[in-house]
Amino acid sequence: MTNAGSVPAMSTTAPLLYEVYTRQWLSSLSRRRGREIDLWGVPEDELNGWAARGFTHIWLMGLWPTGAKSRQEALHHADLRRAYDDALPGWTDADVGGSPYAISAYHVPPALGGDDALTAFRKRLAERGLKLVLDFVPNHTGLDHAWAIQRPHLYIGAPTDAGVVIPEATRVKGAWGERLIAHGKDPYFAGWTDTLQIDHRRPEARRAMIEQLEKVAARCDGVRCDMAMLVLRDVFAKTWAHVPTMNAQGQAIDAVDGEFWAEAIAAVRARRPDFLFLAEAYWDLEDRLVELGFDHVYDKKLYDLVMHQDRGAARHLRALGPRNARRAHFLENHDEPRAHARLPLSAHRGAALLTLALPGLRLLHDGQLEGRRRFARIQLSRRLREEPDPAIHELYATLLAALAGTAVSQGTGVLLDVVAAWPGNESHEDLTVVQWQRDDDDTACDLVVVNHAAHRAQGYARPRARGLAGGRWQLQDVLGPERHERHGDELVERGLYLDVAEHAAQLFRCVR
Repeated sequence: MTNAGSVPAMSTTAPLLYEVYTRQWLSSLSRRRGREIDLWGVPEDELNGWAARGFTHIWLMGLWPTGAKSRQEALHHADLRRAYDDALPGWTDADVGGSPYAISAYHVPPALGGDDALTAFRKRLAERGLKLVLDFVPNHTGLDHAWAIQRPHLYIGAPTDAGVVIPEATRVKGAWGERLIAHGKDPYFAGWTDTLQIDHRRPEARRAMIEQLEKVAARCDGVRCDMAMLVLRDVFAKTWAHVPTMNAQGQAIDAVDGEFWAEAIAAVRARRPDFLFLAEAYWDLEDRLVELGFDHVYDKKLYDLVMHQDRGAARHLRALGPRNARRAHFLENHDEPRAHARLPLSAHRGAALLTLALPGLRLLHDGQLEGRRRFARIQLSRRLREEPDPAIHELYATLLAALAGTAVSQGTGVLLDVVAAWPGNESHEDLTVVQWQRDDDDTACDLVVVNHAAHRAQGYARPRARGLAGGRWQLQDVLGPERHERHGDELVERGLYLDVAEHAAQLFRCVR
């Protein structure tokens, strides 16, 4: 028997977040419409199309500016230049805007319309029931941030004459004289040479970053927090143990107590209790970030398993159980290769339905619905023109239309137990079955069925819907021809028999 967990199901209206890379999206809009378009001029049909697809949140990734120094790093980095050749053949220096995560300030650059344009754009989204998500980068700033000159003590660094060795750093002359300031860093990789590392051990640095977050939060309905686990107290202490925290005289001082995220999220929620916090997170630290207040955290493990067509995806989801509702599920984002370039169509359909129908936040990426294949590098302000793939376009259009008529994301979602169809047949271990039911409807529910394996799988799924016993139920696969009539008592006692083709997916509408 596979056990999805006996913890009570959680009610959720799972957000459907659509990520657009602001610079490349506006560039493409301008090219298609034959005129320069910024946030002021986004066409009505673009916004209406988002609402029609059922999106609940729009993530304007890469809205904030990159300064000239950080752009130069992106322009001359040898590995990046080779990546640009693949992403945008024939690119020129003018196409390189720099990383949008080397932020010089939290304001909208004039080229994208300016701050007032963002306010107006958010209002237009709200008129369509859409909420706005923006980036927040807690770990570092760009090289051009004003703090580098005016408040250099907020960064990991030391006076150049202090004798402190900082292997990956840059020299900055500012309010505290000439200093070495470290580049932002993930402990498992080389430093990001277009960034400067905030010293989260310093109380004034924590206050400054919380103030930045509060200003961002005032302008949107949620934030996606870049590499959120890097500023966990123990992670940060380990990463930067080789550089002491020092005052202006170069003397060591104690690190601030407590967790940044607990304080930062509480500060925002004091004014905005419904504000959305999404964490990019890895290293089995996801649950800690949820405990500190995040609504959702990346489920990178599921992504990796699905992309490798690994049967372990079903086990992973069962192990998470109700915690799936606090994960963000995706097949694409700006950091990963395109799904259509990695998954064959036969596996793509089931993977797409899975990520769209699990409890939790569902993330779709600009270009995913059209089947783009090119990995569009975030340092580029323009992307290659690609024709939509008709099969992928139809796949997502069909799925989104089918899901719109169901309880998926509209009530309570829970993973169901699946038991063996007969002794010795362990293929039920490869099935994931999710049940959704509206909280005010005992006469209907929906079952999402996905086979993760490259072979047929059989099993009995045991629904847990309210009102199941005592009546006859009609079950129709809205994605295929399968149709059943079952008595509720049979479904309760034995379950629903499933026989699912390799990598296939089904969506049963169940009505009494």
